[in-house]
Amino acid sequence: MYKTRKLSESLSTFSSLEFPSKVNAKSAKRHKVVVGIGGNVGDVKRRFNHLLTTIKRDKRVDLLETSLILKNPPFGYTDQDDFLNSIIVLKVNMEPFEFLDYLMRLEKRFSRTRSFANAPRTLDLDIIFFDKRVINTKRLTIPHKDWKNRQSVLIPLSGLSI
Repeated sequence: MYKTRKLSESLSTFSSLEFPSKVNAKSAKRHKVVVGIGGNVGDVKRRFNHLLTTIKRDKRVDLLETSLILKNPPFGYTDQDDFLNSIIVLKVNMEPFEFLDYLMRLEKRFSRTRSFANAPRTLDLDIIFFDKRVINTKRLTIPHKDWKNRQSVLIPLSGLSI
């Protein structure tokens, strides 16, 4: 059951038992990672819950916190359904590129296909922050490019204790 709150004509938030929540206050893992999750194909809320279950079962990852879910319009390619976006905070022992590979495997597991930029998708996982590191390569940019200008990041992030 989700509680809905309308922020504006184009923005709404959803909350449930899982979103937002503080899950695991203690973790011995080294790196704190903030990950943006999103999608607009199929039952995205259910997929987000399955993603949390998958992450909680993985011994390499500790889930610390989740944000509320934000429904927002697409950008870039706009001829598609609105997106649902949330933020999850994790602790991992993986290094950034290894963690990126892990996220890409999760996307594939949840039927993500990459057809063109900003295309509709079942699940999108983006590293927003990885500790306080700055990485700028062709394959990976941390902090995530343009995160400061995206409501899909800023609104969910605003409710977290990071």
